Amino acid sequence: MTEHLTTDIAVLGAGVVGLAVAERLVAQGHEVVLVDPNTPGMGASYGNAGTIADYAVMPVGTPDVLKNLPSLLFDKTSPLAIRRAALPALMPWLLRFALQSLPGPTARNAAALAGLLTGAAPLWQALAERIGGADILQHRGCLYLYETAAAFRAAEKDMAYRRSHGISVDLIGPQDLAAMEPGLPSVEGGAAFFPKAVFLSDPGRMMQVLAANVLEKVNFLQSHAERILRQVDGVVVEGRGFRLHARRVIIAAGAHSRALARQAGDRVPLDTERGYHVEWDMAVPRLTRPTCPTTRGFYLCPMSGRLRVAGTVELGGLTAPPSPHRIAKLVEGARAIFPDLPEPSREWMGFRPSMPDSVPVIGPSTAGPEVIHAYGHGHIGLTLAPITAEIVAALVAGKEPPVELAPYLPSRFA
Repeated sequence: MTEHLTTDIAVLGAGVVGLAVAERLVAQGHEVVLVDPNTPGMGASYGNAGTIADYAVMPVGTPDVLKNLPSLLFDKTSPLAIRRAALPALMPWLLRFALQSLPGPTARNAAALAGLLTGAAPLWQALAERIGGADILQHRGCLYLYETAAAFRAAEKDMAYRRSHGISVDLIGPQDLAAMEPGLPSVEGGAAFFPKAVFLSDPGRMMQVLAANVLEKVNFLQSHAERILRQVDGVVVEGRGFRLHARRVIIAAGAHSRALARQAGDRVPLDTERGYHVEWDMAVPRLTRPTCPTTRGFYLCPMSGRLRVAGTVELGGLTAPPSPHRIAKLVEGARAIFPDLPEPSREWMGFRPSMPDSVPVIGPSTAGPEVIHAYGHGHIGLTLAPITAEIVAALVAGKEPPVELAPYLPSRFA
């Protein structure tokens, strides 16, 4: 039997972006139906590094990455790798990625990211206070760890570039690093300290708090949105067991958004990064703030009751099973920092929506404003969920968005 429903706004996707969007729309007085086949707030919204990374202005693709791209992609243990079986399907995406890694596009993409990242921490603080999750936020900053003196010297150029985009960062030597994080082994280099970065001590609990707040105020359909059909008086969303008529539809389905976007009239080059984490239960984590050993491509995250090691990029689609060697690489890297770590307590894999320019897709469909896009945030979906929600809420209200939308529109791929 098919359930027939009507609503003002349908939000497709209940990850952190979809939940944040729903929270803002409900606050504006809209009736919202939230559609997702999975538990709200789980997936990549739960399994990430927990960092509100307002400093993450650098896109994944840069001239340095382009120079090393062949060796990176085909070394299955590198921080950026590809499942070889997925290569034919990924070739169009990879060609776009290579073009976006040239100097000019890299600079444009960094500026676009900086435009969204400004104020990310205050927006998260405000959201956490509204939903009762402020105690989960930790205001201790974040570290990029440079294990060699050469790497530390090379970081000066990178940090100067970030400062040019308004990022607060200090380069600190080994002694200051040891004073900040005595649990880390001594290093020859030093660290970059981002003092304004905010950390979620438990992303899963924050997602539960956010989901509980939203689900009290919306109708939740735990089903997969399979079809979007435009009509004269709105948009119909169909899936197994339901037919939902909405005045507006927000596509916020993360890595599952491409097919929905195409049905809405927009061809977007979205593909999937497979992210991993491993965790060790411990009463007192060995760090007080998230720390990224930069050459290893992961974060050491001191979460409540455990140490989470999260990161690396694997391109490989939505259907293949987890890659054991990616988990093994995280364990090996963590033990390079903390050699006495036992076997992990648990492991996880999830899907990130990845654009070749690292810039999310936010804004009205080219076929009409009754469909609004809000996905493709890559590694910084957690960070950018509140600003994305503010943009979507402004568009729905017919107001000027808080940022200039041109760099994020789906029309940029036309």
